[in-house]
Amino acid sequence: MNRHDDAPPMRARIPADVDRPDSIAFGMTARQLAILAVAGLLLYAAWQTLLPLVDPLILLVPSIPIAACAFAVAVGRRDGTSLDRWLLAAIRHRRSPHRLVPAEPDQLTDAPPWIATSGSGGRLPLPAPLQLPAKGITTDGTVDLGPDGHTALVDCATVNFTLRSPAEQNALAAGFGRWLNSLDGPAQIVITAQRVDLSGYAARLHEQAGWLPDAALEDAAHAHADFLAELATSRELLHRRVTRAVRDRRSATHAQHRAAEAAQALSGCEVTARVLDPGEAVSTLAAHLDPASPHHQAGGQPW
Repeated sequence: MNRHDDAPPMRARIPADVDRPDSIAFGMTARQLAILAVAGLLLYAAWQTLLPLVDPLILLVPSIPIAACAFAVAVGRRDGTSLDRWLLAAIRHRRSPHRLVPAEPDQLTDAPPWIATSGSGGRLPLPAPLQLPAKGITTDGTVDLGPDGHTALVDCATVNFTLRSPAEQNALAAGFGRWLNSLDGPAQIVITAQRVDLSGYAARLHEQAGWLPDAALEDAAHAHADFLAELATSRELLHRRVTRAVRDRRSATHAQHRAAEAAQALSGCEVTARVLDPGEAVSTLAAHLDPASPHHQAGGQPW
């Protein structure tokens, strides 16, 4: 046994605030300082306007909660998002239509007058068209995002980390760390789990077992098919799929080139990765949009 196999597993500390903006003054970012400055200027203008007319104590009573709310909005966070962005997203969500349909705006028409609504008696609001960020799939296999550029999809295999020796784990972690250090922008990794249906695979084994040249092989094929059928009924089988999305704002060619570089870099940590072609990109997007559909389940395919 190699003495390096007894090496302790590699441990590396990763800061949780790697995406935190730079602090400008008093430990606050430029956005936080801008919110406090705007709130301070508004309070100052209100004081200068109302001070000759109202007693200062009366002005102080509403000024304290207003200043406290401005400070909470500037420094507060909710679900990892700054409170001002969270409030803006809540307002946009409240004002945006909640019924969306996959249609063009000119294809939407008002509901017939004979359709009654439940509740207050008002008419149902007209559904809004569903606007997806993806405009289509190019001939190169990239996802056209319109003004946001193009995205190439990379299919990645998984690596069994727990069955490796400590030295092998260190090598895998070092290779993955080198890939992370090579990134010059955000990285998106999507991991999905889909149910596996082995009934079709087992049926094909039963059908093709009669073509085997030896009776022992035929019996083994039937036994394996029965095992797969029993396994499908007694266990919930899942197929894990890892997809790496590489986006580039310049062109589809640059996105493809960056995707190929990502696939090559991931090979350093024994991850088998390849850039998806147009057909595979379409099926991958369809599977992510509707993972529960039986048409996109990983069934009937050999492992």
